[in-house]
Amino acid sequence: MQNTLVSPVGILGFGVEGQSTLHYLFREGIKDIVVMDKNPVTLPDVPAGVNVKVSSGENYLDGLKDCVTVVRSAGVYPMSPELFKFQMNGGLMTSQIQLFLEQTQSKATVGVTGTLGKGSTVSMISHILDKCGKANAIGGNFGVPALDLLEDETPDRISILELSSFQLMTLSVSPDVGVVLRVSTEHLDWHKSVEEYRDAKANLVRWQKREGTCVYLKDAEPTAKIASESPAKTKYAVSLADGASNGDGDAVIDGATLTIDGSTLYLADCKVRGIYQLENMAAATLACKALGVKVADAFEALKSYETLPFRMEFKGEKRGIEFYNDSYATRPDATIAATGSMKRPFALILGGSEKNADFTELSEILVKQRPNLKRVALIGATAERMLADLKKAGVDEAGIKTAIFPTLEDAFADSLNIGEGGTVIMSPACASFGLFKNYKVRGQVFDKLVAEV
Repeated sequence: MQNTLVSPVGILGFGVEGQSTLHYLFREGIKDIVVMDKNPVTLPDVPAGVNVKVSSGENYLDGLKDCVTVVRSAGVYPMSPELFKFQMNGGLMTSQIQLFLEQTQSKATVGVTGTLGKGSTVSMISHILDKCGKANAIGGNFGVPALDLLEDETPDRISILELSSFQLMTLSVSPDVGVVLRVSTEHLDWHKSVEEYRDAKANLVRWQKREGTCVYLKDAEPTAKIASESPAKTKYAVSLADGASNGDGDAVIDGATLTIDGSTLYLADCKVRGIYQLENMAAATLACKALGVKVADAFEALKSYETLPFRMEFKGEKRGIEFYNDSYATRPDATIAATGSMKRPFALILGGSEKNADFTELSEILVKQRPNLKRVALIGATAERMLADLKKAGVDEAGIKTAIFPTLEDAFADSLNIGEGGTVIMSPACASFGLFKNYKVRGQVFDKLVAEV
Protein backbone atom coordinates (compact mmCIF):
# COMPACT_ATOMS: atom_id res chain seq x y z
CA MET A 1 0.00 0.00 0.00
CA GLN A 2 1.33 3.44 -0.92
CA ASN A 3 2.00 5.81 1.94
CA THR A 4 -0.28 8.78 2.53
CA LEU A 5 2.34 11.08 4.06
CA VAL A 6 1.79 14.75 3.29
CA SER A 7 4.95 16.87 2.87
CA PRO A 8 6.83 18.44 4.45
CA VAL A 9 7.38 15.43 6.71
CA GLY A 10 9.07 15.82 10.09
CA ILE A 11 11.05 13.17 11.93
CA LEU A 12 10.77 13.66 15.67
CA GLY A 13 13.75 12.02 17.36
CA PHE A 14 16.84 11.03 15.39
CA GLY A 15 18.17 7.95 17.13
CA VAL A 16 18.22 4.52 15.48
CA GLU A 17 14.50 4.64 14.75
CA GLY A 18 14.59 8.21 13.44
CA GLN A 19 17.49 7.41 11.12
CA SER A 20 15.54 4.41 9.83
CA THR A 21 12.58 6.70 9.18
CA LEU A 22 14.77 9.08 7.17
CA HIS A 23 15.92 6.30 4.85
CA TYR A 24 12.30 5.17 4.50
CA LEU A 25 11.31 8.69 3.43
CA PHE A 26 14.16 8.70 0.92
CA ARG A 27 12.86 5.40 -0.52
CA GLU A 28 9.33 6.76 -0.68
CA GLY A 29 10.43 9.80 -2.65
CA ILE A 30 9.57 12.42 -0.03
CA LYS A 31 11.31 15.65 -1.10
CA ASP A 32 10.88 17.93 1.93
CA ILE A 33 11.96 16.59 5.32
CA VAL A 34 12.55 18.19 8.72
CA VAL A 35 14.72 16.33 11.26
CA MET A 36 14.11 17.34 14.88
CA ASP A 37 16.20 16.23 17.84
CA LYS A 38 17.41 17.86 21.03
CA ASN A 39 20.88 16.44 20.39
CA PRO A 40 23.20 17.45 17.54
CA VAL A 41 22.21 15.82 14.24
CA THR A 42 24.58 14.31 11.69
CA LEU A 43 22.84 13.55 8.41
CA PRO A 44 23.80 10.75 6.01
CA ASP A 45 24.22 11.43 2.31
CA VAL A 46 21.04 13.08 1.03
CA PRO A 47 19.74 12.10 -2.44
CA ALA A 48 19.75 14.77 -5.12
CA GLY A 49 16.60 16.83 -5.17
CA VAL A 50 15.73 16.15 -1.52
CA ASN A 51 15.71 19.01 0.98
CA VAL A 52 16.43 18.04 4.60
CA LYS A 53 16.21 20.75 7.23
CA VAL A 54 17.59 20.19 10.75
CA SER A 55 16.11 21.61 13.95
CA SER A 56 18.19 20.71 17.02
CA GLY A 57 19.05 22.01 20.47
CA GLU A 58 16.75 23.22 23.22
CA ASN A 59 14.25 24.65 20.73
CA TYR A 60 14.24 21.65 18.40
CA LEU A 61 10.42 21.52 18.42
CA ASP A 62 10.38 24.85 16.58
CA GLY A 63 10.77 22.66 13.50
CA LEU A 64 7.12 21.62 13.85
CA LYS A 65 6.07 24.89 12.21
CA ASP A 66 7.62 23.66 8.96
CA CYS A 67 5.81 20.29 8.97
CA VAL A 68 2.46 19.00 7.79
CA THR A 69 3.13 15.42 8.95
CA VAL A 70 5.36 14.20 11.77
CA VAL A 71 6.70 10.67 12.23
CA ARG A 72 7.28 10.35 15.98
CA SER A 73 10.09 8.14 17.21
CA ALA A 74 9.01 5.86 20.04
CA GLY A 75 10.97 7.59 22.80
CA VAL A 76 9.34 10.98 22.20
CA TYR A 77 6.35 11.59 24.46
CA PRO A 78 3.37 12.30 22.17
CA MET A 79 1.27 14.38 24.56
CA SER A 80 3.54 17.40 24.93
CA PRO A 81 1.95 20.87 24.63
CA GLU A 82 3.89 21.49 21.42
CA LEU A 83 2.62 18.32 19.73
CA PHE A 84 -0.90 18.95 20.99
CA LYS A 85 -0.84 22.43 19.45
CA PHE A 86 0.63 21.03 16.23
CA GLN A 87 -2.27 18.60 15.86
CA MET A 88 -4.91 21.14 16.90
CA ASN A 89 -3.64 23.32 14.05
CA GLY A 90 -4.20 20.51 11.56
CA GLY A 91 -0.84 18.74 11.75
CA LEU A 92 -0.75 14.97 11.28
CA MET A 93 1.21 12.66 13.58
CA THR A 94 2.10 9.04 12.90
CA SER A 95 4.79 6.54 13.93
CA GLN A 96 7.03 3.80 12.58
CA ILE A 97 4.72 1.02 13.77
CA GLN A 98 1.61 2.75 12.43
CA LEU A 99 3.23 3.18 9.01
CA PHE A 100 4.50 -0.39 8.96
CA LEU A 101 1.15 -1.96 9.85
CA GLU A 102 -0.61 0.23 7.29
CA GLN A 103 1.76 -0.66 4.47
CA THR A 104 3.08 -4.16 5.10
CA GLN A 105 2.38 -6.85 2.54
CA SER A 106 3.41 -9.62 4.94
CA LYS A 107 1.40 -12.82 4.99
CA ALA A 108 0.62 -12.04 8.63
CA THR A 109 1.74 -9.71 11.39
CA VAL A 110 2.32 -10.67 15.02
CA GLY A 111 2.74 -8.16 17.83
CA VAL A 112 3.94 -9.00 21.34
CA THR A 113 3.76 -6.71 24.35
CA GLY A 114 3.91 -6.94 28.14
CA THR A 115 6.14 -5.70 30.92
CA LEU A 116 8.32 -8.83 30.94
CA GLY A 117 9.04 -11.59 28.45
CA LYS A 118 8.49 -9.72 25.17
CA GLY A 119 11.90 -10.44 23.69
CA SER A 120 11.90 -14.09 24.73
CA THR A 121 8.41 -14.68 23.34
CA VAL A 122 9.21 -12.97 20.04
CA SER A 123 12.36 -15.06 19.62
CA MET A 124 10.43 -18.24 20.52
CA ILE A 125 7.81 -17.49 17.86
CA SER A 126 10.55 -16.91 15.29
CA HIS A 127 12.33 -20.12 16.35
CA ILE A 128 9.15 -22.18 15.96
CA LEU A 129 8.41 -20.69 12.55
CA ASP A 130 12.01 -21.31 11.45
CA LYS A 131 11.81 -24.97 12.48
CA CYS A 132 8.47 -25.31 10.66
CA GLY A 133 9.83 -23.79 7.45
CA LYS A 134 7.82 -20.57 7.60
CA ALA A 135 9.61 -17.39 6.49
CA ASN A 136 9.64 -14.71 9.17
CA ALA A 137 11.40 -11.55 10.30
CA ILE A 138 11.67 -9.77 13.65
CA GLY A 139 11.48 -6.02 14.17
CA GLY A 140 10.18 -3.18 16.30
CA ASN A 141 11.70 -2.97 19.75
CA PHE A 142 13.66 -6.15 19.01
CA GLY A 143 15.91 -6.58 16.00
CA VAL A 144 15.61 -3.89 13.34
CA PRO A 145 13.31 -0.84 13.18
CA ALA A 146 9.94 -1.84 11.73
CA LEU A 147 10.19 0.25 8.56
CA ASP A 148 13.44 -1.51 7.64
CA LEU A 149 11.39 -4.72 7.30
CA LEU A 150 9.58 -3.24 4.31
CA GLU A 151 12.77 -3.16 2.22
CA ASP A 152 13.07 -6.90 1.55
CA GLU A 153 9.52 -7.96 2.37
CA THR A 154 7.99 -10.97 0.61
CA PRO A 155 4.29 -11.92 0.56
CA ASP A 156 4.96 -15.30 2.21
CA ARG A 157 6.78 -13.80 5.18
CA ILE A 158 5.39 -13.40 8.70
CA SER A 159 6.48 -10.21 10.47
CA ILE A 160 6.93 -10.40 14.25
CA LEU A 161 7.12 -7.19 16.25
CA GLU A 162 8.15 -6.64 19.85
CA LEU A 163 6.22 -3.56 20.91
CA SER A 164 6.75 -1.32 23.93
CA SER A 165 4.21 1.06 25.43
CA PHE A 166 6.14 3.92 23.80
CA GLN A 167 5.48 2.42 20.37
CA LEU A 168 1.87 1.51 21.11
CA MET A 169 0.70 4.74 22.70
CA THR A 170 -0.68 6.45 19.58
CA LEU A 171 -1.38 3.33 17.52
CA SER A 172 -4.73 3.08 15.73
CA VAL A 173 -4.16 -0.19 13.85
CA SER A 174 -3.35 -3.59 15.37
CA PRO A 175 -1.46 -6.68 14.14
CA ASP A 176 -3.25 -9.82 12.97
CA VAL A 177 -2.08 -11.75 16.02
CA GLY A 178 -1.69 -9.86 19.28
CA VAL A 179 0.07 -11.42 22.27
CA VAL A 180 -0.39 -9.74 25.66
CA LEU A 181 1.97 -11.00 28.35
CA ARG A 182 2.04 -9.94 32.00
CA VAL A 183 1.52 -6.21 32.38
CA SER A 184 2.53 -4.54 35.63
CA THR A 185 3.91 -1.00 35.78
CA GLU A 186 6.97 0.47 34.13
CA HIS A 187 8.24 3.72 32.62
CA LEU A 188 6.23 5.88 35.02
CA ASP A 189 8.98 8.46 34.58
CA TRP A 190 7.66 8.75 30.99
CA HIS A 191 3.98 7.86 31.22
CA LYS A 192 1.88 10.19 33.34
CA SER A 193 0.02 7.39 35.15
CA VAL A 194 -0.37 3.62 35.46
CA GLU A 195 -3.64 3.96 33.55
CA GLU A 196 -1.91 5.67 30.62
CA TYR A 197 0.74 2.92 30.52
CA ARG A 198 -1.82 0.13 30.50
CA ASP A 199 -4.04 1.93 28.02
CA ALA A 200 -1.08 2.16 25.64
CA LYS A 201 -0.54 -1.59 25.95
CA ALA A 202 -4.20 -2.18 25.03
CA ASN A 203 -3.66 -0.59 21.61
CA LEU A 204 -1.92 -3.81 20.59
CA VAL A 205 -5.31 -5.54 20.32
CA ARG A 206 -7.85 -2.72 20.51
CA TRP A 207 -7.92 -2.21 16.74
CA GLN A 208 -7.77 -5.84 15.65
CA LYS A 209 -10.05 -7.06 12.89
CA ARG A 210 -12.73 -9.65 13.56
CA GLU A 211 -10.64 -12.35 11.87
CA GLY A 212 -7.62 -11.61 14.09
CA THR A 213 -6.37 -13.56 17.11
CA CYS A 214 -5.66 -12.36 20.64
CA VAL A 215 -3.43 -14.42 22.95
CA TYR A 216 -3.40 -13.50 26.64
CA LEU A 217 -2.70 -14.70 30.17
CA LYS A 218 -6.01 -15.47 31.85
CA ASP A 219 -4.75 -15.35 35.43
CA ALA A 220 -2.82 -12.08 35.12
CA GLU A 221 -4.72 -8.83 35.45
CA PRO A 222 -4.93 -6.41 33.75
CA THR A 223 -3.92 -8.68 30.85
CA ALA A 224 -7.34 -10.32 30.69
CA LYS A 225 -9.02 -6.92 30.79
CA ILE A 226 -6.81 -5.71 27.94
CA ALA A 227 -7.74 -8.81 25.93
CA SER A 228 -11.43 -8.02 26.43
CA GLU A 229 -10.93 -4.88 24.35
CA SER A 230 -9.97 -6.92 21.29
CA PRO A 231 -12.73 -7.35 18.69
CA ALA A 232 -10.98 -10.50 17.41
CA LYS A 233 -13.24 -13.54 17.18
CA THR A 234 -10.48 -15.94 18.22
CA LYS A 235 -9.02 -15.53 21.69
CA TYR A 236 -6.55 -18.00 23.17
CA ALA A 237 -6.05 -17.95 26.93
CA VAL A 238 -3.03 -19.20 28.88
CA SER A 239 -4.19 -20.56 32.23
CA LEU A 240 -2.49 -21.74 35.42
CA ALA A 241 -3.72 -25.00 36.95
CA ASP A 242 -3.26 -23.48 40.41
CA GLY A 243 -4.46 -20.00 39.40
CA ALA A 244 -7.81 -18.28 39.74
CA SER A 245 -8.95 -19.86 36.46
CA ASN A 246 -8.19 -23.38 37.74
CA GLY A 247 -6.66 -24.37 34.43
CA ASP A 248 -9.63 -23.28 32.34
CA GLY A 249 -7.73 -22.08 29.29
CA ASP A 250 -6.53 -23.07 25.85
CA ALA A 251 -3.05 -23.62 27.26
CA VAL A 252 -2.66 -24.99 30.78
CA ILE A 253 0.50 -24.68 32.86
CA ASP A 254 0.69 -27.22 35.66
CA GLY A 255 3.95 -27.20 37.57
CA ALA A 256 6.71 -27.74 35.01
CA THR A 257 4.39 -28.90 32.22
CA LEU A 258 2.48 -27.13 29.46
CA THR A 259 -0.55 -28.75 27.81
CA ILE A 260 -2.31 -27.51 24.66
CA ASP A 261 -4.84 -29.48 22.60
CA GLY A 262 -3.90 -32.73 24.30
CA SER A 263 -0.15 -32.35 23.68
CA THR A 264 2.16 -31.87 26.68
CA LEU A 265 5.55 -30.19 26.81
CA TYR A 266 7.82 -30.99 29.76
CA LEU A 267 10.21 -28.24 30.80
CA ALA A 268 12.77 -30.91 31.66
CA ASP A 269 12.95 -31.75 27.94
CA CYS A 270 13.82 -28.15 27.02
CA LYS A 271 17.07 -26.20 27.02
CA VAL A 272 15.55 -23.15 28.73
CA ARG A 273 15.50 -23.00 32.52
CA GLY A 274 12.85 -21.43 34.71
CA ILE A 275 9.20 -22.37 35.19
CA TYR A 276 8.25 -18.76 34.44
CA GLN A 277 9.38 -19.38 30.84
CA LEU A 278 6.37 -21.67 30.37
CA GLU A 279 4.09 -18.63 30.07
CA ASN A 280 6.23 -17.31 27.22
CA MET A 281 6.31 -20.76 25.62
CA ALA A 282 2.54 -21.10 25.90
CA ALA A 283 1.95 -17.68 24.37
CA ALA A 284 4.43 -18.37 21.55
CA THR A 285 2.81 -21.73 20.78
CA LEU A 286 -0.71 -20.27 20.67
CA ALA A 287 0.48 -17.44 18.43
CA CYS A 288 1.99 -19.99 16.06
CA LYS A 289 -1.19 -22.08 16.22
CA ALA A 290 -3.02 -19.00 14.93
CA LEU A 291 -0.51 -18.95 12.07
CA GLY A 292 -1.25 -22.55 11.09
CA VAL A 293 1.45 -24.40 13.03
CA LYS A 294 0.50 -27.69 14.70
CA VAL A 295 0.92 -27.63 18.48
CA ALA A 296 3.00 -30.83 18.45
CA ASP A 297 5.38 -29.27 15.93
CA ALA A 298 5.67 -26.09 18.00
CA PHE A 299 6.47 -28.12 21.13
CA GLU A 300 9.13 -30.09 19.29
CA ALA A 301 10.70 -26.83 18.10
CA LEU A 302 10.70 -25.36 21.61
CA LYS A 303 12.77 -28.26 22.90
CA SER A 304 15.73 -26.88 20.95
CA TYR A 305 15.12 -23.22 21.78
CA GLU A 306 17.93 -21.54 23.72
CA THR A 307 17.37 -18.50 25.88
CA LEU A 308 18.46 -15.04 24.80
CA PRO A 309 21.75 -13.75 26.25
CA PHE A 310 21.57 -12.46 29.83
CA ARG A 311 18.00 -13.73 30.37
CA MET A 312 18.32 -16.53 32.93
CA GLU A 313 21.14 -17.83 30.76
CA PHE A 314 22.68 -21.03 32.09
CA LYS A 315 26.45 -20.59 31.97
CA GLY A 316 27.44 -24.08 33.04
CA GLU A 317 28.62 -25.86 36.16
CA LYS A 318 32.04 -25.50 37.77
CA ARG A 319 33.27 -26.90 41.07
CA GLY A 320 29.81 -28.41 41.43
CA ILE A 321 28.21 -24.93 41.31
CA GLU A 322 25.68 -23.92 38.63
CA PHE A 323 25.82 -20.37 37.27
CA TYR A 324 22.96 -18.30 35.81
CA ASN A 325 23.32 -14.90 34.17
CA ASP A 326 20.11 -12.88 34.43
CA SER A 327 21.64 -9.43 33.91
CA TYR A 328 18.60 -8.42 31.84
CA ALA A 329 16.54 -8.49 35.07
CA THR A 330 16.40 -4.75 35.72
CA ARG A 331 13.12 -4.86 37.67
CA PRO A 332 12.12 -6.52 40.96
CA ASP A 333 9.38 -8.64 39.34
CA ALA A 334 11.92 -10.09 36.90
CA THR A 335 14.06 -11.26 39.82
CA ILE A 336 11.00 -12.64 41.59
CA ALA A 337 10.24 -14.73 38.50
CA ALA A 338 13.83 -15.89 38.05
CA THR A 339 14.40 -16.99 41.65
CA GLY A 340 11.14 -18.93 41.69
CA SER A 341 12.75 -21.66 39.60
CA MET A 342 15.75 -22.29 41.88
CA LYS A 343 15.70 -25.89 43.14
CA ARG A 344 19.19 -25.99 44.68
CA PRO A 345 20.65 -23.85 47.48
CA PHE A 346 21.53 -20.57 45.81
CA ALA A 347 23.42 -17.32 46.23
CA LEU A 348 21.88 -14.22 44.68
CA ILE A 349 23.70 -11.12 43.42
CA LEU A 350 21.39 -8.11 43.68
CA GLY A 351 21.54 -4.37 43.15
CA GLY A 352 22.47 -1.64 40.72
CA SER A 353 21.53 1.91 39.86
CA GLU A 354 18.81 3.81 41.68
CA LYS A 355 15.46 4.28 39.90
CA ASN A 356 13.40 4.48 43.09
CA ALA A 357 11.88 1.05 42.57
CA ASP A 358 9.96 -0.51 45.46
CA PHE A 359 11.87 -3.52 46.80
CA THR A 360 9.39 -4.39 49.57
CA GLU A 361 7.62 -7.22 47.74
CA LEU A 362 10.89 -8.60 46.38
CA SER A 363 12.40 -8.68 49.88
CA GLU A 364 9.34 -10.38 51.40
CA ILE A 365 9.28 -13.05 48.70
CA LEU A 366 13.02 -13.71 48.84
CA VAL A 367 12.99 -14.16 52.61
CA LYS A 368 9.67 -15.98 53.05
CA GLN A 369 9.06 -17.83 49.78
CA ARG A 370 12.54 -18.82 48.59
CA PRO A 371 13.65 -21.49 51.10
CA ASN A 372 16.72 -22.36 49.02
CA LEU A 373 18.12 -18.82 49.19
CA LYS A 374 21.21 -18.96 51.40
CA ARG A 375 23.27 -15.88 50.49
CA VAL A 376 22.63 -12.39 49.08
CA ALA A 377 25.46 -10.19 47.79
CA LEU A 378 24.40 -6.56 47.26
CA ILE A 379 26.09 -4.06 44.93
CA GLY A 380 25.45 -0.62 43.51
CA ALA A 381 23.57 2.48 44.61
CA THR A 382 20.53 0.48 45.74
CA ALA A 383 22.48 -1.80 48.08
CA GLU A 384 21.81 0.07 51.34
CA ARG A 385 18.09 0.42 50.64
CA MET A 386 17.78 -3.21 49.58
CA LEU A 387 19.58 -4.35 52.72
CA ALA A 388 17.18 -2.34 54.88
CA ASP A 389 14.16 -3.89 53.15
CA LEU A 390 15.61 -7.39 53.48
CA LYS A 391 16.21 -6.85 57.19
CA LYS A 392 12.62 -5.67 57.65
CA ALA A 393 11.48 -8.85 55.92
CA GLY A 394 13.51 -10.94 58.40
CA VAL A 395 16.58 -11.93 56.40
CA ASP A 396 18.72 -12.27 59.54
CA GLU A 397 16.15 -14.42 61.33
CA ALA A 398 15.92 -16.64 58.23
CA GLY A 399 19.66 -17.27 58.41
CA ILE A 400 20.35 -15.83 54.97
CA LYS A 401 23.87 -14.40 54.86
CA THR A 402 23.63 -10.86 53.44
CA ALA A 403 26.34 -8.28 52.80
CA ILE A 404 27.18 -5.24 50.66
CA PHE A 405 30.17 -5.32 48.30
CA PRO A 406 31.87 -2.51 46.36
CA THR A 407 32.14 -4.41 43.07
CA LEU A 408 30.55 -7.25 41.15
CA GLU A 409 33.86 -9.09 41.37
CA ASP A 410 33.74 -8.99 45.17
CA ALA A 411 30.09 -10.03 45.24
CA PHE A 412 30.82 -12.93 42.90
CA ALA A 413 33.75 -14.13 45.02
CA ASP A 414 31.54 -14.17 48.11
CA SER A 415 28.77 -16.01 46.26
CA LEU A 416 31.12 -18.91 45.51
CA ASN A 417 30.83 -19.77 49.20
CA ILE A 418 27.50 -21.39 48.33
CA GLY A 419 29.67 -24.43 47.67
CA GLU A 420 29.26 -27.67 45.74
CA GLY A 421 25.66 -28.53 44.93
CA GLY A 422 24.65 -24.87 44.96
CA THR A 423 23.81 -22.21 42.40
CA VAL A 424 25.01 -18.65 41.83
CA ILE A 425 22.55 -16.38 40.05
CA MET A 426 23.01 -12.74 39.12
CA SER A 427 19.51 -11.29 38.83
CA PRO A 428 20.04 -7.68 39.95
CA ALA A 429 16.44 -6.31 39.92
CA CYS A 430 18.04 -2.98 38.96
CA ALA A 431 19.53 -1.19 35.99
CA SER A 432 23.30 -1.18 35.69
CA PHE A 433 24.20 2.48 35.24
CA GLY A 434 26.89 3.71 37.61
CA LEU A 435 28.81 0.46 37.79
CA PHE A 436 28.40 -0.52 34.12
CA LYS A 437 27.45 1.08 30.82
CA ASN A 438 24.43 -1.20 30.43
CA TYR A 439 23.07 -4.64 31.32
CA LYS A 440 25.05 -6.25 28.48
CA VAL A 441 28.40 -5.07 29.86
CA ARG A 442 27.35 -6.21 33.33
CA GLY A 443 26.44 -9.59 31.88
CA GLN A 444 29.74 -9.85 30.04
CA VAL A 445 31.66 -9.19 33.26
CA PHE A 446 29.69 -11.94 34.99
CA ASP A 447 30.44 -14.33 32.12
CA LYS A 448 34.14 -13.54 32.43
CA LEU A 449 34.07 -14.24 36.16
CA VAL A 450 32.37 -17.60 35.56
CA ALA A 451 34.97 -18.49 32.93
CA GLU A 452 37.74 -17.81 35.44
CA VAL A 453 36.34 -20.08 38.17
